[in-house]
Amino acid sequence: MSYLVLARKWRPKRFAELVGQEHVVRALTNALETGRVHHAFLFTGTRGVGKTTIARIFAKSLNCERGTSAEPCGECETCQAIDAGRYIDLLEIDAASNTGVDNVRELIENAQYMPSRGRYKVYLIDEVHMLSKAAFNALLKTLEEPPEHVKFLFATTDPEKLLVTVLSRCLQFNLKRLDEQQIRGQISRILIAEGIDCDEDAIAQLARAADGSLRDGLSLLDQAIAYCGSAAGGGGLDGISVAAMLGTVDRSRVQALLAALAAGDGARLLDEAAQLADFSPDWGGVLDAFSQALHRIQVKQLVPAADVGSDAIDVDALAAELRPELVQLWYQMALNGRRDLGYAPSPRSGFEMTLLRMLAFRPDGDASQQAAPRPHPAAAHRAPQPSQARADAAARARATMAEATPEPQQVPPPMPAPAPDTAPARVETSPPATPRVVDAVPAPNANAFVGSALLVTDSEHWLELVARCGLRGAPKLLAENAAFVAHTDGVLRLALAPEQEHLRSPSLVLQLCDAVGRQLGGDVQIRFEAGQPRSETANARNARNRDVRQSEAESGFVTDPGIQRLVQSHGAQIVPESIRPLDAP
Repeated sequence: MSYLVLARKWRPKRFAELVGQEHVVRALTNALETGRVHHAFLFTGTRGVGKTTIARIFAKSLNCERGTSAEPCGECETCQAIDAGRYIDLLEIDAASNTGVDNVRELIENAQYMPSRGRYKVYLIDEVHMLSKAAFNALLKTLEEPPEHVKFLFATTDPEKLLVTVLSRCLQFNLKRLDEQQIRGQISRILIAEGIDCDEDAIAQLARAADGSLRDGLSLLDQAIAYCGSAAGGGGLDGISVAAMLGTVDRSRVQALLAALAAGDGARLLDEAAQLADFSPDWGGVLDAFSQALHRIQVKQLVPAADVGSDAIDVDALAAELRPELVQLWYQMALNGRRDLGYAPSPRSGFEMTLLRMLAFRPDGDASQQAAPRPHPAAAHRAPQPSQARADAAARARATMAEATPEPQQVPPPMPAPAPDTAPARVETSPPATPRVVDAVPAPNANAFVGSALLVTDSEHWLELVARCGLRGAPKLLAENAAFVAHTDGVLRLALAPEQEHLRSPSLVLQLCDAVGRQLGGDVQIRFEAGQPRSETANARNARNRDVRQSEAESGFVTDPGIQRLVQSHGAQIVPESIRPLDAP
C-alpha cells in the first residue's frame, strides 16, 4: 500500500494556491507577464514556508507548453513532468550533498548546452549556502553572465552564509513565516477535503506547534491522524488526544496556575504544579504556554478592542484582576525561567522556582501580596544580630512597580535606632517626574528604622565606593552607570539615565543596596532619580580613561622614530584602528 504524505499531496501547484507569500508571488507574476525575467533568483526563509515549491512553480511557468505566463496550465506534459519531479530540463541539486567545486564545474559545463525539451534549462539549487567557497567562486562568472537559455533558482535557510558576490548577482526574495491563522486555515481545508473530523482546539494546537512552517504543520497533522486512528469517514481528532501526542499542557492547567498566583495562594500553586508533574510535561513548554497567556492578558488590558481568542483561560477575568505592571513582571520572569531551566537541578524545580519568584515579587499595593512575605509584628521589636539583619531584609524583599504621582512620595522619617545594623536594608524611589518607580525593598511597617552609616560625601567618594564594592556582572553594571546626587538623612540618592532603566530590576537594586551597606558600615536606603546624570559615573570615567590611554598610545606610536623611518623610507602605512595601549585587553 502506497501513501503520499499530506505535505506532498497538498503541495501547491499554482501561485494562487500558495499561502502567505503574496509579496513574492506578485513580483514573480509581474516579471513573467512583462517578460522581464532575471537570470538568477534567491529564495530565503525558514524551513517549510515554500521556497522550493515557489521555485518549481516558477520553472513550470517558464516552460509550460502553452507559453510563458504566471498561470501554467498544469495539464501539458511539461507541467505534469515538473509536478512529478521528472522533467529533464529542471535540474534539482541538493547543495548539502554536492558541496564540492567538481560538482559545480560539471553544472557549468552542462549549462552551455541547449535545453532538451523546454525553452529554459532551470537549475534549482537547494540549501545553496552549503556550497564550498571554491564552488561559489567557480560559479560566479557563469552566474553573472549565464547563457540566455539558463535560469538559476537558489533556496536557502541561511542567507548570511552566502558570499556578497553571490547575493549581488541574484534577485532576493525573503519568504515570511506563516502565522497561526494561516496554518489553521490550511489545515482546516485539508481536513475537510480528506473527510476527517477535528475540533478547533486540536487544529489550534497543531498550528501553534508548527511554529510558522506549514510543512511542519502538515507533518504533525499526519502524526495526529495516525495517533488518533483517524481515517476518511472514521473517527476524528480531538484536543485532548492532540495535546497528549504533542506533550503540551492543557490550557485549564495554566488557568489554575494563574488563578493561584493572582490569589497569592502558595499552597495551591505548588499543588497545581504537582498535578502537572503527574503528566510528565515539557516544563519549558508549560512556561511557553504561561507566557502566551500573559501576553493575551496584557493585550486585553492595554488594547481592549483587540481579539485575543478564546480557550480555557479566562482572559477577561484575569485582565480585570491583575495589575498591568504585575503581568509585565511575571512575563519577564517566565521568559527568564524558561532560559534558566537547563541550569536548574531538575526542570520541575526550575519551573517551581519561577512560580515562587512570581509569588515573592509583587507590585506595592497589590492586595493579594499583603499577607504573603510580611514578618510577624513582634519581629519589628526584636533586635536581630547584624548577620541576621541582611537575611531578614532578603526574606522581606519583593519587587514593586507602581504608578508615580505628580508630587514626590512622602517618606516617614526614620525612627531612632537602638543599635547599628538592626534594621532591614531599604530601597525606595521617588523620582519627581518619572512615569514609574521601582522599590526593591520597601519598609515593612511604620516602626522600621535605618541603621547609622557613614555618609557618601561627593561624587568622587561614590566612585571610590563603587570600586571597593567588589560587585560583578549585572549589579556591577548598575553601580557603574549610577551617578551620585546626594546622601542625607540616611538616603543615598542616585541618578540613572533613561537608557539604563533596564538595569534597575529589584534583585539588582537589592544586591547594590547590600554591597553599599557593607562598605558604609550600616544599612542604607537607596533612592533612584530619573534623568541624565549630572555627575560623572564610573562607566563614563572608565571610558574617558580608555580614550586618554588610546590617544597617548596612538601619539606615542606615530611619533616613534623607528615608525617614522619605516613610513618615510619604506612606504609603510599606519592603521590607527590597530593601535592599542599595552594594558588593553
